[in-house]
Amino acid sequence: MNKATFKLEQDDKETEWYVLEETKLNGNEYILVTDSEPEEDGEAIILKEIGMAENGETLYEVVENDLELDAVAIVFNSLLDDTTLEE
Repeated sequence: MNKATFKLEQDDKETEWYVLEETKLNGNEYILVTDSEPEEDGEAIILKEIGMAENGETLYEVVENDLELDAVAIVFNSLLDDTTLEE
């Protein structure tokens, strides 16, 4: 499992998340990330790629639209055999 560092826009603070899976749906790129070590329960969020910053870093936003979130969650559930996503 890869670990990625994300910088939160509101406070410019860096946090590390584990990338569980990546997928593409309707032309959009999504990643599923968690704050916990493998084999532990933790919080997971789905991020949508929204572009590239001037410095070349990928920009993401948290998926909050319920229809979009449900559709992407179905895809991630099918990709992750031993993981269950709950709201």
